[in-house]
Amino acid sequence: MADANGKELGNRHDEHMVKPLQKVKIELAKPAPLPNQPENFIVGGARWVPKGNIGAREIAGYLDQPETLWGIEWASQKGTADRVPFSQIENRDIEIAQSLYLVRVDDLQTYKDAWNKLRASFSYNGNAYDLSVTDPHADRHLQKTPRPGILCVSLGEEFNGYCYKIVAAIYWRE
Repeated sequence: MADANGKELGNRHDEHMVKPLQKVKIELAKPAPLPNQPENFIVGGARWVPKGNIGAREIAGYLDQPETLWGIEWASQKGTADRVPFSQIENRDIEIAQSLYLVRVDDLQTYKDAWNKLRASFSYNGNAYDLSVTDPHADRHLQKTPRPGILCVSLGEEFNGYCYKIVAAIYWRE
């Protein structure tokens, strides 16, 4: 994070773009947890040091295995199991251990909705999800035929009383 209010960092640091699955050593200045993003840290000013990449065969060692992606009870008009009530997070009715998951999913499809926004529908642990996609490269490869994939799913900031689940990155499995 760039500050204690949750301001996100840009992808550019020291004139280098950080790429998906790239390992980078960074200085963490201090913890800055938010109710919906408890693992947040403010990033220090030291140079970021590239430390290689995570290969396709290594990615399985980094996968998370939560029972669900922050529950399946709440849906917007546009999605399926795509949001969590912020009041329930604040009241600790829903415990958020982390706000990012790297998960293997089944039946992954990407498509443009009625507003021309990219979405991903998939199954995880037998539960259906339909989430907004923010991966800037995902629209190059719209996938209409369901297939397995690996997703980085994020629990976003509070918006109109909810924290929305977002597909931050898509890694297709061959």
